[in-house]
Amino acid sequence: MKKLFSFMLVTIVLASCSSVLITGRKQLLLVPDAEILSMSAQSYKEFIDSVPASTDIANTQLIKKVGKKISSVVEEYLKSNGKESEIANYAWEFNLVKDTSVNAFCMPGGKVVFFEGILPIAQGESGIAVVMGHEVAHAVAKHSSERLSQQMLLQYGASLTDVLLTNKSDATRTGINTLYGIGAQFGVMLPYSRKHEYEADQLGLVFIAMAGYDPNVAVAFWERMEANSNGAPMEFTSTHPSDANRIAKLKEFLPEAMKYYKK
Repeated sequence: MKKLFSFMLVTIVLASCSSVLITGRKQLLLVPDAEILSMSAQSYKEFIDSVPASTDIANTQLIKKVGKKISSVVEEYLKSNGKESEIANYAWEFNLVKDTSVNAFCMPGGKVVFFEGILPIAQGESGIAVVMGHEVAHAVAKHSSERLSQQMLLQYGASLTDVLLTNKSDATRTGINTLYGIGAQFGVMLPYSRKHEYEADQLGLVFIAMAGYDPNVAVAFWERMEANSNGAPMEFTSTHPSDANRIAKLKEFLPEAMKYYKK
């Protein structure tokens, strides 16, 4: 039983490996795109129906303009590299909602939402492009699908741990399973989220460069974010990198991104 469980787990993992565009990082995708996109569409509709749209016509149009510009060059890049099937079923949408939160997100399938609260920090089109490139990168790199797959794999791992502890006392089983949960959270899930953030930053720089925006503006944007942050959680317990670490990484990514810059 133990050997069969382990064999099935390894088989699933090997059969579900993929690679992220440009970075080449291997990733695990256990859930079919069709299922992810269906769940995403429903969640997106529920969110849009619950939050009022911005009445700021100029910025609403700017969000759509930048989103269209970046998603178009990404589609062109994928097509020229024979990877257009990666986002064949995406239906891009770019919306601005009336909310003071300093935030933006992108759901699988290309549903991007900006909150009005991030606009003062973006300070115009180039700053919006930095955020947009980052969010589009999350969608193209299928980070949501990968996160879900990681959670599924951890559940398999927890089940396997329970099987291996069949002959142990209840106290021993409880203690080891508790440690597994803590180790999974701080050793896998949170660091993986930060890895996704760094990867979205890296890809986002490339995408905005392709769209004609100077990647260097990303550093200034995140410096403004850092100045705006108050009492952010320690990086160790956060799904996002600290602003200081993010800025340092962006500077490392810039030389490669500049190769794609088209003025």
